[in-house]
Amino acid sequence: MKGFSIFSIWFLNLLLLESSSCAAESSVVNPCCWYPCQNSGVCVRFGTDRYECDCTRTGFYGDNCTVPELWTRVRLTLKPSPSVVHFILTHFHWFWDLVNSSFLRDTVMTLVLTARSDLIPSPPTYNTKYGYLSWESYYNISYYTRLLPPVPEDCPPPMGAKGKHGLPDPKVLTERFFRRKTFRPDPQGTNLMFAFMAQHFTHQFFKTAYKVQGGFTKALGHGVDASNIYGDDLIRQHHLRLHEDGKLKYQTVNGEMYPPTASEVPVHMVYPENFPPEKRLVIGQEVFGLLPGLAMYATVWLREHNRVCDILKAEHPTWDDEQLFQTTRLIIIGEIINIIIEEYVQHLSGYLLDLKFDPTLLFNTRFQYSNRIALEFCHIYHWHPLMPDSFLIDGDEVPYSQFIYNTSLLMHYGVEKMVDAFSKQPAGQIGGGHNSHAVVLKVAEMVIRESRATRVQPFNEYRKKFNLKPYTSFYDFTDDIEMARGLEELYGDIDALELYPGVLLEKTRPNSLFGESMVEMGAPFSLKGLMGNPICSPEYWKPSTFGGETGFNIVKTSTLKKLVCLNTKWCPYVDFHVPRNKEEETKPRKLPTEL
Repeated sequence: MKGFSIFSIWFLNLLLLESSSCAAESSVVNPCCWYPCQNSGVCVRFGTDRYECDCTRTGFYGDNCTVPELWTRVRLTLKPSPSVVHFILTHFHWFWDLVNSSFLRDTVMTLVLTARSDLIPSPPTYNTKYGYLSWESYYNISYYTRLLPPVPEDCPPPMGAKGKHGLPDPKVLTERFFRRKTFRPDPQGTNLMFAFMAQHFTHQFFKTAYKVQGGFTKALGHGVDASNIYGDDLIRQHHLRLHEDGKLKYQTVNGEMYPPTASEVPVHMVYPENFPPEKRLVIGQEVFGLLPGLAMYATVWLREHNRVCDILKAEHPTWDDEQLFQTTRLIIIGEIINIIIEEYVQHLSGYLLDLKFDPTLLFNTRFQYSNRIALEFCHIYHWHPLMPDSFLIDGDEVPYSQFIYNTSLLMHYGVEKMVDAFSKQPAGQIGGGHNSHAVVLKVAEMVIRESRATRVQPFNEYRKKFNLKPYTSFYDFTDDIEMARGLEELYGDIDALELYPGVLLEKTRPNSLFGESMVEMGAPFSLKGLMGNPICSPEYWKPSTFGGETGFNIVKTSTLKKLVCLNTKWCPYVDFHVPRNKEEETKPRKLPTEL
């Protein structure tokens, strides 16, 4: 008995020792959870409780990359803050009138392009699986890339070292802060023509593979490749092609060209079960049957492709179907980029500087003609508050129940009336919260859940990455006191606020579509992706790429109005901005031949 009791005491002490050791180990928090490395320094963990910051080429040094080098100190002293730059670019009309009419426009545009693009690493660094540099991150384009590494897996709170140990239910978040109370139109004058362009344009490269967890993309291209028009693989492309004179297949309804139907072209489209094949419009992007606004844009681009084919055929009678198709596709890609930069981004920015699509501006700068779509860019681009309560077309009010998957609306009203209606109907303000229609709330929930599954870093960490001051409290973040209290109650700390709720709920800039963060984070991704397109490179940007000067000029002179009015019977009011006055709304439009 004596021996047994001694053994028991020894065994008990051993168990206590092991349990205390385990407790000690479990209480050790990964030091990188605190995001100690500032100014783009990289946190590397050593052992269990030690870290080092790699400050290489950040312009800073010190334990946490917080001490500026001499030239960094000078640059920071002279460099205006993003808010000051935005103020200058959106005020002083007399100054920008002078800039826009002189050689200074090219100089300032070059500065805008380089300053924005330099914020996006090229080649890509991290992806949705690896929080450190790896060959897989660079080589495997099935992943979205990402700007910041994921939150370390062993952090006690899910957003790092701050905030509560549990994140709020996404449904609670969206119902409480996203759901629309009363439709709030965008004070900047954005319309539904812009809203549907945003969806149509971005869904050529935002194609998340939801069946595969971990932030994979189904898109084969990571930029503007017009796959939303031509399909994202060769099989789909060849089904959509007429294989004659470079053209795409179409059907004729009331003497006008529209996308073909599933009964004629056997490719997969997402429609409700039992939806008749003869009513399923077949388009490059498989989900574009969802909204008539997307089918409208698909119809316009289909007509534009076939129109350009006719022009090239007349100039190059010896070219075969393949060369006509491939060259026309390059022209269409050029038209898309031109319209997006000079009209779409121009409208978004609110800048008084006239933005210019001119790839030669970057030929003498260090620039890489490649692009990878980042998970963060995909997340923050979910702009569903743009959607109205209902759709007003030619005097009719169409509710969502009669709008979604109703392809017959396109043929019933025609492209002209739909363009006119969407150009005149205001879209909702994106930022500020409380402006998402109930129909789209599930999308916001989905984005939040995906963000958590891929461990996206907190909103304030992205603020710092884009040279913005992190918010110090929820009351600094929003002007809505009730929202600030609610977010504080759910998250506990402003440094635990998630990225997507951050950019959607942030207080808006005066008379603007959204807040500071959306502009400062979205613009670098956007401009890098647009100007990083191969057609913008010195090897491609020349007349021969586009079949000669005629094709090159189609690219360089393209506008939204031309796109629509050269492909319709009559020219409607077409713009990304609602009519600014009654005269603009009712004045007669030029005929296509006069453009």
